[in-house]
Amino acid sequence: MERMVPDAAECHLRQLADALTLARALLGLPLLLALGAEQQPLAWGLLLLGGLTDAADGWLARRAGGGSVWGARLDPLTDKILISAPLLWLASAGRLPLWAVWLLLARELLISGWRSGQGSGGPASATGKAKTVLQFLALLLLLWPEGWPWVALLRPLGWWLFWPSLALALTSALGYLRRP
Repeated sequence: MERMVPDAAECHLRQLADALTLARALLGLPLLLALGAEQQPLAWGLLLLGGLTDAADGWLARRAGGGSVWGARLDPLTDKILISAPLLWLASAGRLPLWAVWLLLARELLISGWRSGQGSGGPASATGKAKTVLQFLALLLLLWPEGWPWVALLRPLGWWLFWPSLALALTSALGYLRRP
């Protein structure tokens, strides 16, 4: 017979995962301020921290046998906050085309709306997860601070990785919208 009540360790892991998700949401404003103040090393570090906490909260939720409904709803929104700030900054700095950023942000709003109508928060697909990882990686490379080693190599690599992340974003959006 399957156990219906989670044990204390699972509850603790879920609470920790939710706390990391909330902390990641709070990183959005300092990230935006760091970008606006041209503090690229700080912005880069905040984005890296956001990506690491995203991975950590997912790992904790899986260890707990699944996350909370609250965490499942908040997690994708915190990803949008962390990804939107650097995308908009990169478009305003001319490092990414505004139309591509607009397309990506429109996709994010559409899927966020779709997910809000799902009882479980609309679990992420494998394509959606791959899109998020690739976006974080592309953004980290695009934000690679001037004066750091390999900037001439890594920033263009980030630009080239952005395009497959956009393709994955659009592909995963179609997959979500085709779900019953």
